[in-house]
Amino acid sequence: MSQPKIMPTLTPRQLQLVQLIRQAQTKGCSATISELAQGLKLGRTTTYEHLEQLREKGLIESQTSKARSLKLTRLGQNLLNSLEKPFENPPCQQGIPLLGRVAAGRPIDAIEDRRMLNLNAQFAGSSKEIFALEIQGQSMIEDGISDGDYVICKRASDAVDGQIVIALVDGQSATVKRIYREQNRVRLEPANPDFAPIYTTDCQVQGIVVGLVRQF
Repeated sequence: MSQPKIMPTLTPRQLQLVQLIRQAQTKGCSATISELAQGLKLGRTTTYEHLEQLREKGLIESQTSKARSLKLTRLGQNLLNSLEKPFENPPCQQGIPLLGRVAAGRPIDAIEDRRMLNLNAQFAGSSKEIFALEIQGQSMIEDGISDGDYVICKRASDAVDGQIVIALVDGQSATVKRIYREQNRVRLEPANPDFAPIYTTDCQVQGIVVGLVRQF
């Protein structure tokens, strides 16, 4: 008996890519590297590298003899459907989507998960606005956030200086830190003297931390 195929995981940028590729397919055409790069606001080289990673995972395919032949494989389409289904059709039970893990140390890839984290009614709400992340690391311990905790987050694309946010760094790695904007960069400040701040010019706020759940 054949073993079931294990679905590959996606980074946030890779998820954006497969979504853009599918959008082009639904319009009856295939996206070019230039169009994808423009859609992601990335360079062609970086976009090409992401595409090669998706190709290695068996999620996309193309014909070398055709300029517009990039498309999702059946595996890619199935994976995209499985990732989006929980958000398009949230269950009736009270709960918050548990999207995966976020680093409280060095940034790690943020990989979406489809489990539900059941919480008190005070946090229950639209799954399009509220989500949960499991903390991995100890860089925020002085703010009371420890390894293994779950932070409750509200989706947001901006935040006030000093707020604890989920930040996407360099388009690939997610971390939880306090955000501060400096002249030409963003400082992501840990709450542990053993960890150094993260300085970056490529920072996207994904959400603001509004609560915490700890299991004993």
